[in-house]
Amino acid sequence: MSEGALRAEPQNQTRYVPAASGNEARYRVREQFVGVNLPNDAVGTTSAVTGAIVLDATGAVVAGASTFVVDLRGLKSDSENRDRIVQGRILETEQFPTLELAVTALRGLAWPLPASGDLTFELVTDMTVHGVTKSRTWQVTATPRAGGLAGRASTSFTFGDFGMPVPTSFRLLSVEDNVRLEYDFHLVPG
Repeated sequence: MSEGALRAEPQNQTRYVPAASGNEARYRVREQFVGVNLPNDAVGTTSAVTGAIVLDATGAVVAGASTFVVDLRGLKSDSENRDRIVQGRILETEQFPTLELAVTALRGLAWPLPASGDLTFELVTDMTVHGVTKSRTWQVTATPRAGGLAGRASTSFTFGDFGMPVPTSFRLLSVEDNVRLEYDFHLVPG
């Protein structure tokens, strides 16, 4: 399959959308609290993911029709204080409520999709978060399921890549400047 994004006539396109269940976006950030011997992974999750990926007859991404949106206002962790800091000072969700992924290419995805087996491929996106857009490649592992795909996509970046400050709190000794994003997905024809 070619890396470039191609356009095709609608009748030659296949559209995949998030299923009613089985979709969760999350962040992971390593943090170290004062007085605690071991580091901890802060994890925030949301199931508020919408969008679609559209592929042409050759399996190439249809530019402009392949986007996903994550509503960041729904992110929840195991700490209300962390959630307030992440949504208020870090993501500034009142001003920047969503993370948007414009899918530009797939690398290494077999087409047509096989009926079974494990798949690994890359999802190339223009990711917009905190008002900043940057190209980001996601590593994907998936398996075919009911005419669609289920699996996990992940990528990482630093806070500064998207103009966000590293979190601080009187209880935090340190926060690793590496944000890992994960998307557990179940995409179905739609």
